[in-house]
Amino acid sequence: MNTKTEARNVYQIVTERIIEQLKKGTVPWQQSWTKAGLPRNLISRRPYKNLNWLLLSMLGYEQNLFLTYKQAADNGAKIRKGEKANLVIFWKKLKPKEGEAEPGDEKPKFVLRYYLLFNIAQCENIPEKYIAPLPNPEPQPIARCAEIIQFMPERPDIVHEKHKAFYHIEKDIINMPRMETFESNESYYETLFHELIHSTGHKSRLDRKSLNKNDMFSYSIEELTAEIGACFLLFHAGISNFQFQNNASYIDSWLKKLEGDQKYVFHASSQAQKAVDYILDTLEEEQQPEQVEAAISQGIPVSDDLDDLPF
Repeated sequence: MNTKTEARNVYQIVTERIIEQLKKGTVPWQQSWTKAGLPRNLISRRPYKNLNWLLLSMLGYEQNLFLTYKQAADNGAKIRKGEKANLVIFWKKLKPKEGEAEPGDEKPKFVLRYYLLFNIAQCENIPEKYIAPLPNPEPQPIARCAEIIQFMPERPDIVHEKHKAFYHIEKDIINMPRMETFESNESYYETLFHELIHSTGHKSRLDRKSLNKNDMFSYSIEELTAEIGACFLLFHAGISNFQFQNNASYIDSWLKKLEGDQKYVFHASSQAQKAVDYILDTLEEEQQPEQVEAAISQGIPVSDDLDDLPF
């Protein structure tokens, strides 16, 4: 791939894949992942997170196990002829060239890069020791939902005073209609998870700008963050067959926003993952540099030079 002559934009590549799914009437972050498992690397067993989770989950493989071309070659496997690679992204820290660093300028610079993965279904001769049998758990999804809510750190109070679902940021409370008024217990928890994601943006928790700013862009990205995050939580609870209530106009609004701002879904997905990690009490160190995150939220272009790919 000659990235100097073919100036591909990483944001555009990823956004096109998301839009393609939305135009088919499929919301990528509402795919059923339980049977295929969480997307992870076959060799290291590490899971892929954030937008990479979405990109790999929506491919529809029987098992969400992936590896690079080099990993396959190093382990005696090979990619079947004609198979197309799957893209994942990462931020790469740039080392300043000698003489370029300004005195007192300690902020590192980052570029958005991508590399390519293959699913095990696209490969031949993978050593058996890496192919574990598919787990066949018998989860209790509703009990797991209740457990997620119960053990959320610094959880806001949940009340059932009005027949509306909302998060009140000033009072730091979530109001929910009673469970018996919903069509199913799953729909109750989907709605409650949506509001829980909103609550993580409170200043006492993650202090998310999209929740605390009063403008249309912030509102839109906050709603998408909550929608994606709720679906992540349902996955963690083992709910994979829930019929999500997304109408055509809502999906259409996502399409318009995605086509108008290529970085929109990157930001929302990253914020959703942070919110989920907070709720599950698995919050790790920032995976995405703060200055890059700020640039995305403000619409500032971030370099996506694709030279020096891993292979």
